[in-house]
Amino acid sequence: MSLHPPYPAPAFSLPDLDGRLHTLQAYRGQIVILNFWSAECPWSERTDQALNAALAEWNAHTPTPCVLLPIAANANEPRPLLVETAHARGFSLLLHDHDGRVAAHYGAQTPPHLFVIDTTGLLRYQGAFDDVTFRQRIPSRHYLKDAVDALLRGDAPDPCSTPAYGCTLVSFAE
Repeated sequence: MSLHPPYPAPAFSLPDLDGRLHTLQAYRGQIVILNFWSAECPWSERTDQALNAALAEWNAHTPTPCVLLPIAANANEPRPLLVETAHARGFSLLLHDHDGRVAAHYGAQTPPHLFVIDTTGLLRYQGAFDDVTFRQRIPSRHYLKDAVDALLRGDAPDPCSTPAYGCTLVSFAE
């Protein structure tokens, strides 16, 4: 089960693909977007370019910094695949949740599963990137963008929770 906002975001420390540790606390004061991500999931691939573009737009036009933390949490995706795919999709940073514990703490199950944390460390949105489905290929709602835009205006995201969609997150953790 996913955490439902508003809720204090669970702390974590994860390595990037170069082995450097990153803590959630280090990003306090910024709007943090956690993207539980998959190198092999077409739904993750569909959102990657739009996420990078939205992040660039927010950071170019707002005083509050926004940061995207993609988190590879699929236990069956080997490191070389993660490195190659992250590079190909334009990620300068990819965190590795090799045992799936952070994904489990957040309740992430279907990459891309997105969580937005405000500047004070509160989880303010969790769920889908938009409302695309197998039957509806053109989005009519942009949940993630709307949530971040609301926070940048000083408002609460509405909705604050939507069902995530995507591929199954594979975990070997007990």
